[in-house]
Amino acid sequence: MEAASASSPSAPVPSSSASDPKLHLLKEIRSYEIAIGELSNLPASRNVYQKNGNLFFRTTIQKTTASEQKQLNSAKAQLQKLNSP
Repeated sequence: MEAASASSPSAPVPSSSASDPKLHLLKEIRSYEIAIGELSNLPASRNVYQKNGNLFFRTTIQKTTASEQKQLNSAKAQLQKLNSP
């Protein structure tokens, strides 16, 4: 019964959707941080596959870590823009 009432239109859905971009960015940031941590635990000689669009490309850990770090910095900058106004 409570599950039906939680999905009813009277639930405070608009307030959670207003913070949705921030929540999405926070999840992205956490995902990038985890990926960088996982990559740092691999041996340097190992090759990894990085997704670019719908395709995966074989590359080095250093290139993938640099790419993930760049995306992390971009996501953090976007979050700062959202928090500043």
